[in-house]
Formats: sequence, C-alpha cells, structure tokens
Amino acid sequence: MTTYFLSVKDMEKAKGPDPELSFEGIGPDKLAADIAAAMRDDALFQRWRAKQPEPDEVDPSLGVTDAGASARGELSNGRTDVQLTTSLPMRIVKHRLNLLIGSSWELRDTR
Repeated sequence: MTTYFLSVKDMEKAKGPDPELSFEGIGPDKLAADIAAAMRDDALFQRWRAKQPEPDEVDPSLGVTDAGASARGELSNGRTDVQLTTSLPMRIVKHRLNLLIGSSWELRDTR
C-alpha cells in the first residue's frame, strides 16, 4: 500500500476537463470520498472509457481497482489536503485524479 499526500490549493478550480466526469462537490470530506470511490470501483473509468472514440481499444489495465482504498481530507493553511491510501500505482491514481479534478492537485509526498 502507498499513501499519497495530495493538495488542492483552490477547490473552486477542482474540476476535471469533462463536466460529466468531474468532481462536483464542496469541501475536503466530499473530495476525499469521491477520490476513494474512484479508486475502489471502476465506475469513473467505465464512464470515461465509453466516451473515447474507440472504447474497445482503451488499455484495460487503466480500469484496475483497489477495494481497500481509503482517503481522508482536511483543510490546512488555506488549501485542501487529501491523504489517499491505495495499492494502485501512481499512473492510475494520476489518471483518475485528472478526470475528477483536472490539474488542480499537487502530489506533496508518498509513503
């Protein structure tokens, strides 16, 4: 398991590029819950995959999940910090975060 320490400086801008796949909430608890859900099941991946020009050609390894993933969010110094613990590799975490909240997140540390 890896713990990713993430920060979002501006929750107003924490939106993915596609409104149908994007985070639509307020606050660190909702953000953490949505991030954890995106890692635990493949619903976000399947919705994204269906929107691709050739869904059958999408690399199925992008859809892996971690049923034990967990996340916790909190406000800290004017930003939202999220601690995500998962067995998923960074390439999967990054893909799902980008779908949910675009480029508004920053990886601060890993453990």
